[in-house]
Formats: sequence, structure tokens, C-alpha cells
Amino acid sequence: MRPSKRLEILDAATRVVQREGVTMLTYESVAAEAGMTKGGLLYHFPSREELLLGLHRHVAAQWEHSMETEAGGTAQELSRAERFRAFVKDSQNPDRAELLLMLEASEDPVANAAWDEVYARWAPQPPQVTAVPDHDDAEAAALQRFIARLAADGLWFYEALSTEGLSPTMRERVTEEIIALAYRASVSAAPRADGAE
Repeated sequence: MRPSKRLEILDAATRVVQREGVTMLTYESVAAEAGMTKGGLLYHFPSREELLLGLHRHVAAQWEHSMETEAGGTAQELSRAERFRAFVKDSQNPDRAELLLMLEASEDPVANAAWDEVYARWAPQPPQVTAVPDHDDAEAAALQRFIARLAADGLWFYEALSTEGLSPTMRERVTEEIIALAYRASVSAAPRADGAE
């Protein structure tokens, strides 16, 4: 099946951002990259804002597809632990376009929604916690899972911004430790079979 022109435009726009950054995303740069006319682009994306929003949704969908491939299913089909494992594994070797678009979206609630929707399906969300810890196991576990998510985000940013990068062995060890942190949180909050406190 031949890809749609809209998809070809979004793929071309992704390559422009990957190579030159978000500020260089113009009708001219995308048209040249896609091998189309500016008029052809305008037909599908009447404004730069619509092109940029479409690009956010497109790259966020690619990110989610990557996690689905890693996990072997959709977010709805997987357990919380399986979703988080895929989220962490996919934190390795981030794509420059993805990083730049996420940073750009932080200033725009509409664009940011495309990313937030993916996060909501795959990563632990900030929990509701009490001002004074009350030793609630479920609350503590939710907080620990969120801390594991912050560690995964930190790994992703480190890999995106570091000029050194991690060795494959070190990256794998860090990844497994982050996954184990979330797993331990879930196990510690699970009701004990013997009924003991």
C-alpha cells in the first residue's frame, strides 16, 4: 500500500527536525525534503501550526508504536509492569527529533497533549500523596513507581544530551535497575497471602 501524502509530509518534517531543529521547520524545507510543492503541503496543512501539531501527534504515535513493538502488545493488552518495562527499554538511544519536539511541546498545552496521552498509557503518573507520610503501602508504592519513571526519563535525557553516552552493558544494567525499582514497589504494596501486616 502506498503511503499517504500526509504521512510522507510528516516523515519529511521529522527528518527536517532531526537534522536541523524545530526552528528550521518551514513549508519550504519540508516541501524540498518531501519532493513536493509548497501548494501540496498547504493542501494538507493550511498553517505551520497545523503542520507542527500534526508532527507532534505523528512522532508521539511513532514513540508509542515503538513501545508496543518492544512489549509485544498495546497498552490496553499489557500489565502495568509490562508497559513500564517497554517504556524504560525504549528510553535507550533517544531520537533527536523526539527530544526537540517534546521540549518544544512543553510550551504549548495542545501539542503537549499528544505526548501526555502516551505517557498516561505507558508510564506511572504523579501519585496523590499526603503531606505527612502515613505509611500507606499503596501510596508508598505509587510514589516509588513514579520515582522509577523519573529515573527512566533521566536516562532518556542523559542519553539524548550526553556526548559520551553509556556503554551497552552499562545502559542495560541501569535499565534493569530502574525496572527492578518499579517491580519492588509493586511487590511491596501487594497484599500478603498469609494476611500478615
